[in-house]
Amino acid sequence: MWGLDRRSPFPGPVSPRDSRMNGSIRPDWDSYFMAIASVVATRSTCLRRKVGAVIVRDRQIISTGYNGAPKGVLHCAEVGCLRERLGIPSGERHEICRGAHAEINAIVQAAATGSATAGADLYCTHEPCSFCTKAMINAGIRRVLFVFPYPDPLARQLREEAGLESVNLPESTLLVKV
Repeated sequence: MWGLDRRSPFPGPVSPRDSRMNGSIRPDWDSYFMAIASVVATRSTCLRRKVGAVIVRDRQIISTGYNGAPKGVLHCAEVGCLRERLGIPSGERHEICRGAHAEINAIVQAAATGSATAGADLYCTHEPCSFCTKAMINAGIRRVLFVFPYPDPLARQLREEAGLESVNLPESTLLVKV
């Protein structure tokens, strides 16, 4: 239990300065925001995979997003997964999925609230696909951090060409298993 123990629940890296404060151990910023992304993923309505994203600028959270059906439409848990019924493997035929990806939802949420994303970092539990990568590039995201790799060579190539830094963090930075 967090309140009963001064030790951090985050097994990820800590900064030397933070580790000396009051005998407690605080996570470094990347671990902190990735832990939040893992909690955001718990809101996902996708039947196949729980993904969470957090957009951060100047160490302040701008927006969050998780994968699932758009506002006002039935969730996959209510109508089932067409891609699952058709036996479509992960990473293929995104266009027939009723859900939107966590990264897209975080960018849309930022836009809906008038929050600029230029120069921000995006923390996502899973490596972004090529569709999300294109949106991140156009939104001015400067760095993407993820835990679970995703087999999309085009997404990696686009990020490299655009100078969008990609950082693969260890699974220990997740607070919630996704």
